[in-house]
Amino acid sequence: QVQLLESGGGLVQAGGSLRLSCAASGIISRINVMGWYRQAPGKQRELVARIFNGGSTNYAGSVKGRFTISRDNAKNTVYLQMNSLKSEDTAVYYCNIQQLGLNYWGQGTQVTVSS
Repeated sequence: QVQLLESGGGLVQAGGSLRLSCAASGIISRINVMGWYRQAPGKQRELVARIFNGGSTNYAGSVKGRFTISRDNAKNTVYLQMNSLKSEDTAVYYCNIQQLGLNYWGQGTQVTVSS
């Protein structure tokens, strides 16, 4: 059974930094795509960043240049380094992996940026 364990969320002042981590367990083959989504109150869940097996990445325009996604395939772990945080980055952040045509989600971690 695939499980995703997220950590690293919290409260930070605007301009500060946080690093999110997501470790996947129960994985039996290399993960195709690992990524982070977020959902703010009253809004739809949106893609923040994702990283493919080969290392290529996609970022939402609103975080490009501020956030960096990376992965450690040996540990089945994906990271999201978030710098220059803004109040509009406040949301629940969800880890996502895609493997063998299936999507798996973490439980979510709250990120709150105070202005």
